[in-house]
Amino acid sequence: MIGYFKTFFLMLSIICLFVFTGYALGGETGLLIALIMGVLSNIFAYWYSDKVILSIYKAKLVNQNDSPELIKIVSELTANAGLPMPAVYIIEEDSPNAFATGRNPSNAAIAVTRGLIEKLTQNELRGVVAHELAHVLNRDILIATVSAMFAAAISSLASFALIFGGRGGNRSFNNPVLLILLAFVTPIAATIIQMAISRAREYEADRIGASLTQDPGALASALEKIDEISRTRHFNTVEQHPETAQMMIISPLIKKGFKELFSTHPSTSERIFRLNEMEKYKHAK
Repeated sequence: MIGYFKTFFLMLSIICLFVFTGYALGGETGLLIALIMGVLSNIFAYWYSDKVILSIYKAKLVNQNDSPELIKIVSELTANAGLPMPAVYIIEEDSPNAFATGRNPSNAAIAVTRGLIEKLTQNELRGVVAHELAHVLNRDILIATVSAMFAAAISSLASFALIFGGRGGNRSFNNPVLLILLAFVTPIAATIIQMAISRAREYEADRIGASLTQDPGALASALEKIDEISRTRHFNTVEQHPETAQMMIISPLIKKGFKELFSTHPSTSERIFRLNEMEKYKHAK
């Protein structure tokens, strides 16, 4: 429940930031133009990103005959979650990882790498699949698209202000220095909020995924393995398309220190800690 409140608060924050930035830099006209640009820039992503991402990774659609164990795991957990059966794909990469995509539960897909299947135990694989199904259940693709839409709109407003000097905006913000400051600071703030939303959704997917399997320890163990292997084994497609790293259960592009503010994923150690606490609570009951 806390995860939902946090997401709501962050979404409200980015919407308020958009309204403030739009009114300050572009006035009512600028606000409307930026919103339209933000919507248009993300409609394609919302409707077609699944096809694009699966094509980038050369993901192969599999069935019961191709990968019976994987299909069995997905089928059982999908039934537990009360979801339609998603399309299941395998990516021929040695580095273990996985992601979910699709605009809604009826059009969802789950993709796992060959390395994930080969390097995890069956219970660990169940934990990862459950995490990805939690993203589908929570409609996290929609949440990510909406937050990206507002972040894009804020960036558009900032660019508009830098090019046109904030014409049409609030007269209180006609100071050129203040306009430039707002134009640079607000897109950064929007990105930080957007990334915080993404991290909150990862925590929530961990929690719900662990609840689906009733085995938080297995997901914790899987995350530890994926993180450890990702530090030494390259995921070539992610390195060629770093913008897709946010899709993964663990981003292969590791960020430390201040850069974590701009990371789509929480630290793996914190995720493992939370899952282990769930495991302790389960045994204490």
